[in-house]
Amino acid sequence: MGFGPFLRLEELAPDVALIQALKERWDPECHAFLFPWGHMVPMLEDVVRITGLRVDGQAVTGTTYTSYQEPMERLLELEVRGERSSLVRRTALQASLGVASARHRTREEQAEYLARLTEDTRAVLAEEEGEASDRDLRRFLILVIGKLILGTRGDPVSCRCLPLLEDLTQVGSYAWGAALLAHFFDSLGTSSRETGVAGFFPLLQVWAYYHLPSLRRGVARRRGAVPLLQRWRFCHDERSLRRQVQWTPYVGEDDATQPWVERGRPYFGRDIWLHCFNTVVPLHHQLVAQTLGLHQAVVEFPTRQSFRGIQQVTDWTVRVREQLDDWERRGKEVVSEAASDEDYYRAYARRYGAQVYRGTRRPLDPEGRIASLEGVLHSTIQQQDDLQAVVDQLRGELERAQQMVGGASSSREDPGRSVLEGQLAAAARAEDALAQLREREQELRTALARTTALEAEMAELRLRPEAAEATRWRQEAARWQQDAEEAVRLHAEAGDLHTQLVEERHRSDMLRSEMRGLERALALVRRSRSAASRSGIPSGSAGHYLTGSSGRRRNEEEERRRTGAGPAGSEASARDAAPPPPRPPEGTGESD
Repeated sequence: MGFGPFLRLEELAPDVALIQALKERWDPECHAFLFPWGHMVPMLEDVVRITGLRVDGQAVTGTTYTSYQEPMERLLELEVRGERSSLVRRTALQASLGVASARHRTREEQAEYLARLTEDTRAVLAEEEGEASDRDLRRFLILVIGKLILGTRGDPVSCRCLPLLEDLTQVGSYAWGAALLAHFFDSLGTSSRETGVAGFFPLLQVWAYYHLPSLRRGVARRRGAVPLLQRWRFCHDERSLRRQVQWTPYVGEDDATQPWVERGRPYFGRDIWLHCFNTVVPLHHQLVAQTLGLHQAVVEFPTRQSFRGIQQVTDWTVRVREQLDDWERRGKEVVSEAASDEDYYRAYARRYGAQVYRGTRRPLDPEGRIASLEGVLHSTIQQQDDLQAVVDQLRGELERAQQMVGGASSSREDPGRSVLEGQLAAAARAEDALAQLREREQELRTALARTTALEAEMAELRLRPEAAEATRWRQEAARWQQDAEEAVRLHAEAGDLHTQLVEERHRSDMLRSEMRGLERALALVRRSRSAASRSGIPSGSAGHYLTGSSGRRRNEEEERRRTGAGPAGSEASARDAAPPPPRPPEGTGESD
């Protein structure tokens, strides 16, 4: 089925920091990484060389369903997690294969554990035949495809590809490597807040080892091993090199030992649509023509183009018929007639400068001139490094040729002399080109320094009026602070005045109440006088009704003295005198 090289891959420790840093550089609009030196994209050639998975053949597509319960029960005799789900529990799959209870023994290495596990599993599978053997094979393929190749986050395993496993004779005809790349692009497009990626992360890790060697995140552990993932192990190194990118890392590889590479070669170097059921994304090889040894031409930077349907009953061979035809035609070959990369870098800096050069804000570089100079400088350094490598190679060949030729005196006597002269001329041309590139690099560095200095001066000039404006605003702020303090003080005084006003109102209400009482008393006095005048009894003073019995006696004695009555008749007079009228009830005075 073509999974042999993939299944023989050994474990690679994850480099979480590298994967997350690359994910933050991913642009979901054009499905490419954004670096200071331009776009970079993992290609089908990277997939087939690193993983050994097939990238040629039929597209991994078909019909998606709302529920996979029926095919799961029929082909695997298992159940999905929910009524509308395409996920099955990993533990259930492992238990069905008889490996759920397998555990590491004390001091058992990973290789020993896998060897023991393989031996036990083969012993069990050897006893099965016919439908039982096919069922277990499908279970194993679902575990490999759904957890490794098209892996999901978390523990469940996707079984979207189960309909393609019904006919086991056709499983090897599908481009599972291309499906892996499509699934990987879709996973990279998720939010940067989500750490890691779903899918086969060693692909991205080893791709960075080959194309970004200056990072020194991996070291070779087994030279010559294939697929290429077998050659590497993770080893973080803080050192950095001048050379930042390697566009053609597979030059010199022995493809004869990698038959899967030869089968996939017709799909290399082409713009093509990648298919993985309901995930259909474009592979823009035109953005990285330098991987083909070409200069990068200015192209129209792509916008978001992809198909990603929700899980429903959809026949993707019909919905994306045009993209499927593109895959069957093997896409479109990438060509470039550009003589240099400079125009591309200028356009790239204008389009992506704010994203790529996040560490340096350039408010006075709206057209991306400084960023474009940096891009061109990166390109020049890269070309210089490439030419330096060619010069070193030619010098080595020249030295070997000189040793072989010895002291030959003429081209007639020794044919190797003409070869030597040709190599010498090529080396001289390479050295001249290298010298020109060094001059160009120096010019670019000078222009970059001059532009950066100009930007600094403009920023300083811009900051001068800003400083005066800031002083004025500080003065305004101080004045506003004083006004605010005055407002607080006035507010406090207003509160005190309000309290005093409340107290005065309360005092005024009490005085009004006392005045009403006095008015009622005065009315009673007036009534008593009026009644006394009608009955012939002097009214006396107002205190007659305001004081007690002692007051009345004093009034009576005063009355007797005025009338001249003696003491003997005083009592009789007092007894014979008519009593004063009863006190009227409160509230009946005239004032009321």
